Amino acid sequence: MNNVSTVNAQKPESGSIERTTSLSGTVEPSDVVYVYAKAGGDVTSVLVKAGDVVEAGQLLCTIDTDQVENAKNSMDSASVSLSEAESTLSRMQLLYQGGDISDQEWEQYQNKVKTAKLQYESAKLNYDRQVEYSSVTAPIGGKIESCDIEVFDQVNQNTQLCVISGEGDKRVSFYVTERVVTNLNQGDAITIKKNDTEFQGTITDVSTMVDETNGLFKIKAELPEANAIATGSTVKVTVVSDRSENVMTVPVDAIYYDGGVGNVYLYEDGTVHKQQVEVGLYDSERAEILSGLEGDEMVISTWSSQLYEGSTVKLKGETDGDSEGTGAPAQAEDGTGGPAGQGDGGSEGHHGGNGAAGEKGGQPGNAPGKAPGQQQ
Repeated sequence: MNNVSTVNAQKPESGSIERTTSLSGTVEPSDVVYVYAKAGGDVTSVLVKAGDVVEAGQLLCTIDTDQVENAKNSMDSASVSLSEAESTLSRMQLLYQGGDISDQEWEQYQNKVKTAKLQYESAKLNYDRQVEYSSVTAPIGGKIESCDIEVFDQVNQNTQLCVISGEGDKRVSFYVTERVVTNLNQGDAITIKKNDTEFQGTITDVSTMVDETNGLFKIKAELPEANAIATGSTVKVTVVSDRSENVMTVPVDAIYYDGGVGNVYLYEDGTVHKQQVEVGLYDSERAEILSGLEGDEMVISTWSSQLYEGSTVKLKGETDGDSEGTGAPAQAEDGTGGPAGQGDGGSEGHHGGNGAAGEKGGQPGNAPGKAPGQQQ
């Protein structure tokens, strides 16, 4: 029994397996406002610069718009017309009371006042709006991320004046494929990494439309503790791209591939049996078994040169009768530990290590009838 290998074996377990995917994301404020000019004209003053912190309603810049003067003239003209209509109505009231004008004529004078008043109110509203457009204020409180205008610049309507980021938490946006997006939901946790520092985030927005520019789906996530990361930074984002829950699993190192087909070795009363299995999702430690096992088998999880159909092995913890009879030290789990000169155990342990390294990647190609990892 000196050449009988000692192996570990365990029954399949029920568990969950997750596979992660790493992507590139861009950090941005949770609340971003782009301030645009609502009227064209010459910039007469700029009161902020990039990096300044502003409050909501604070004056950012002023623009001498051409429409302000025109709106003021229209308002003044409407004011004059309203005054004339009201004055005429006062004179006609005396005539109406004396019976010198008809009810119809009196109603016409009243309507002229109403019309003049509406025209004045409209002109005043337009003037107030133009004055507001000429004085650009911050719509929210926050930090000026960019401000690319200077005094005497000529701006047009809808020209971007500055960008303000809100004072709240930051977020990260990134893009994923259709395969990954089906496994992402609002509330899922993500991890981002910047300069070897990790931050935790939560997915808040999962787009269901493909982005026209890249054909991917845009995802947004909150980063509550990431204020130290500069806006616009590129970070590494790690998300769970695949997930299997409450499935049968075995150690990933227990699976061997022969011609691309997955197999495990089972321990049954000291004898090894090879069993073909269908492998599903796997991570660095566990692999999902879709079919091939019932769940009560003892799956061998350590490599040995004795792993082939019908071979004899020892389960860890069993007594080695031959070793006790000769007084030889017990063999270690990896096959080493025998005294100098007993090269079989040492050779097996060393070769087993090489075989495990060769099989860890799940590469097919074990020769039939040979132990996995054994050289031809």
